[in-house]
Amino acid sequence: MTQKLTFHINNMAYTINVDESLKSELTRYLQTDKNLETRELLAAYIRVSQEHSKFKQEIEQISNKIPSF
Repeated sequence: MTQKLTFHINNMAYTINVDESLKSELTRYLQTDKNLETRELLAAYIRVSQEHSKFKQEIEQISNKIPSF
């Protein structure tokens, strides 16, 4: 099921359709009830990038422990 999600960025509204699971991920670092500035978007992007990088490293470590066939 998709939902509309609106972000206010630099005094402009941007509405997107997202799945419920993606909505919770997007709103974890970005508020929808206030105007956001570009620097807040950048900070959220950096946080998510750090999480992704850490997750990737953990997957690679686990993958290296699995014997190859």
